[in-house]
Amino acid sequence: MKTTTRREFLKKSIIAGTTVSAGLSVARFAHAQGNGTIKIGLIGCGSRGLGAANQALSTGNDVRIVAIGDYFKDRAKVGADALRKQLPKQCDITEDRIFDGFQNDLGVIASGADVILIACAAKFHPLYAKHALEAGKHVFVEKPNAIDSAGIHTLEEAIAIAREKKLSFLAGLNSRYSPQYQALVEQIHNGAIGEIRTIQSTFLRAPYGVRGYPDGMSELDMQVYNQYMFSWLSGDDFIQSLVHNIDRVMWLLGGKTPTHAFGMGGRASMTDRQFGNVFDHHAATFIYPDDSYRVYAFCRTEKGCYNSSDDLIIGTKGVAYLKAAKIVGETNWRYEGQISSGHMAEQVALFTALRKGERIDSGDYVSKSTTLAILGQIAAYTGKMISWQELYDSKFVFKPAPEECVAGIAPPVVPGLNGSYPVPIPGQHSWF
Repeated sequence: MKTTTRREFLKKSIIAGTTVSAGLSVARFAHAQGNGTIKIGLIGCGSRGLGAANQALSTGNDVRIVAIGDYFKDRAKVGADALRKQLPKQCDITEDRIFDGFQNDLGVIASGADVILIACAAKFHPLYAKHALEAGKHVFVEKPNAIDSAGIHTLEEAIAIAREKKLSFLAGLNSRYSPQYQALVEQIHNGAIGEIRTIQSTFLRAPYGVRGYPDGMSELDMQVYNQYMFSWLSGDDFIQSLVHNIDRVMWLLGGKTPTHAFGMGGRASMTDRQFGNVFDHHAATFIYPDDSYRVYAFCRTEKGCYNSSDDLIIGTKGVAYLKAAKIVGETNWRYEGQISSGHMAEQVALFTALRKGERIDSGDYVSKSTTLAILGQIAAYTGKMISWQELYDSKFVFKPAPEECVAGIAPPVVPGLNGSYPVPIPGQHSWF
C-alpha cells in the first residue's frame, strides 16, 4: 500500500476540517524554525502505542521521545528498549522516565514532554487526555475516546480545555486522514449517489487480543493484560472496533445524530475463560429523525465465519463501496490515487500543525462518533430501544470509574463456578 505524502495530505485536510489557526506565539514553538525539538511521551506500550510513537518520530528529526508508561513495568521497559533500538538518535528515555501502574500517565505527563500520545486501555483515554491537557500538553489519543457515558462527559471537558488553552487534541479515528475515504466522502457529499437512504457497516472477524494467562499473574493483572476481553476496560467490541465504521457514518451524514437505537447481541462461541466477559456478536439499528434513513451496524469475533470490514452506502442514485472506494449507479466513479490507512497521515498533520503554530482539533466529531458507538453497544446489551439523550444524560460508567482504579483494587468481574465470566443478558440488564 502506498502512503500519502505530506503535501497531498495537507491539500486534502480541508475535507476532514481538523486544522485550525491557534494564534500561538513563535516562541512557544521554537522548533518551527528548526532550532528546537518536539518532545513526546507515550502512555500505553502495546502495538498501537508503539506504532503511534514510531509514526510520530518519523514525522521529522526534531521529534524526540522522552518518557514512556504502561500498567506493566516490564512492558514499558520492553517498549523503551524497542524505541532505543529502532530510532536511537530520537529516543531519550532514561530509566527514571519509565512509569507503570494505573497512574503511569501522571509520570509521563510530568516528564517534560510537549505532546502526549495515549494508546492504553480505552477506559482511561478520556481521563488521561484531560490530565495531559490540564498540564498544558498537546494530545493524541487512540480510539475509542471513551467507553461509557461518563467518559463522554470527561472527553467533552478535555476538548473544552484544549480549546481554552489553544492545545491540539487529535483523536485516533484515522479514516478521516485516509485520502481514498476523503475522496469518496467528497463525492457523496457532492451528490454522486443522491440522497443517502441506508448504510450498512460491518466489522466481522475472528477473536483478537486473546493473550492467555501467564503463570503467577493476579486476576486483576490478567484482566488488564487481556484488556480487549473485558468490558470494564475496553467497552466491548462495538465500541472498541466498530467505532471506526461509526465515525465514518457520522462523517458521511454530516454529523447528524440518531434519535434512538435498538440492538441485539450475545455470546455463542467465545465462552471459555480466556474470552472474558465480552459479547462475540452485536447488531444495532440507528433511527434518525423523520425515519428518513437508517444505519445498520454489525460486529462479530468468532472463528470460521464470514469476515468483512466495510461500509455500504445506498443512495437514491447509486451505491458507494467504502473499502473499494468506488461508486456504482448514475455516477460511476473509482478512486485511483494513493492508498493510506491514515495512521501516518494523522501524525503528519499533528506535527506539521505544531511546527506552524496551528492546532489540530477533533472535537467537532469525536464526541458524537464515540457516543454513537456506545449507544449501539448498550442497545445490544440491554435489548431495549434507547434514545441518544437518555444515554447521554445517564452518565453511566463501567465500574470502577477510572479515577477509582488504584493498585490492589478488587477485579470488578470474576469467573463463575463453570470458569466463565458472566455477561449481560439482553432484557434483564439495565444500565441507567
